[in-house]
Amino acid sequence: MAPSPTVVKEKVSKTVQQPYPNFKIIVLDDDFNTFQHVADCLMKYIPGMNGDQAWSLTAQVDKEGQAIVWIGPQEQAELYHLQLKRAGLTMAPLEAN
Repeated sequence: MAPSPTVVKEKVSKTVQQPYPNFKIIVLDDDFNTFQHVADCLMKYIPGMNGDQAWSLTAQVDKEGQAIVWIGPQEQAELYHLQLKRAGLTMAPLEAN
């Protein structure tokens, strides 16, 4: 007599890859930083920021009360956020994007 077949259930594991969240750096409007200082800080601390972008974001901060000045990985966001804050800019807390 032939042995009966055995049914084996295989456990299927699924790995779901999720990207790390990006973080937003938001500069807030205040009554003591000048346009020039805000724009200079953005150009100094945010890689790749040119003068036109810096002035446009600075105008947005003034007009709308805030502007997202950079979005990217958490570690870099923490560094840029800290540098801008130490330079005297008024910063919103880092937000996951």
